Amino acid sequence: MKSNLKRIINQKLISIVGVSLAIFIDLLLSKLMASWSYSWLPVQASAAAPYVDNLFAFETGIGTFIFLGCSGVIGWVLIFNRAPKYDESFGEPIEGNTNLEIVWTVIPLLLVIAIAIYSTTINSTLKNLGSKSKYDPQKDLIQNSELGQNISDAPIDVIARQWNWEFVYPEGFSSSELHLPINKKINFRLISKDVLHGFYIPAFRLKQDIIPGSIIEYSLTPTRAGVYRLRDSMFSGTYFSENQTNVIVESKDSYQNWINKTVKKVPVNGLNQAGILYKKRLEKGDRGWATVPPKSSPMVNEPGDYQQPHEG
Repeated sequence: MKSNLKRIINQKLISIVGVSLAIFIDLLLSKLMASWSYSWLPVQASAAAPYVDNLFAFETGIGTFIFLGCSGVIGWVLIFNRAPKYDESFGEPIEGNTNLEIVWTVIPLLLVIAIAIYSTTINSTLKNLGSKSKYDPQKDLIQNSELGQNISDAPIDVIARQWNWEFVYPEGFSSSELHLPINKKINFRLISKDVLHGFYIPAFRLKQDIIPGSIIEYSLTPTRAGVYRLRDSMFSGTYFSENQTNVIVESKDSYQNWINKTVKKVPVNGLNQAGILYKKRLEKGDRGWATVPPKSSPMVNEPGDYQQPHEG
């Protein structure tokens, strides 16, 4: 009797140690996967990027823990609890286990609550970093600026079309590529001239829909000098994948020098990769699926270079 009791206790201890070791390994691998997740993303180039990346790493770690836990149990059962060869008998009927049901209900609940709390905290922080608000579309853009406002603090108008970008600066000139000074909060007014577009710079980790009929105030703070990519994140028609341009973040002195030179330039046709592709289509007989002709190139003071190397 005592030997049986001792054997049962030893088996339970072995089970507890085994489960604890498995959980420890799962936690270790999950933490490692969370740290790896930072390398999957583009460089961090805005004040918001670290917060978004931390949330992504947190969710990756939790997802890894759940995946390894579930697949580990399944693998253990398949390897060590298989029926003997040629055994076609029915398995033992197993009744519900209240303790187990409580565990697999409480743990997911706590994980979901943790994700919700952390996500809400990050979302609140991002709101403080850069506001988003809808403007009355009937008001003139200039009238939306406060009287006496410093021109360097006035917003840059981001105009999206099918399929090109135009950026109108407070100094009174425009460009096809977006230039920004580093470590300065930049205000934007996002405007669509036709359909729904998406203002998305992966290196900044921020995205905002540009809604036709609305003028949306948006702001962000670049924190790393370099050349990054602005992409249209919303499907807006045949050539929407070509609706890209460069975002150049530079020192405040370089930015001011660029403004001083660009404001004196004569306007020319801006970048329009979709227009180039559409022209090739027409040259081949306009065959294939029907498509909306791209809008003509905007007249800008600085067209930029579509082929310039970029990060992210």
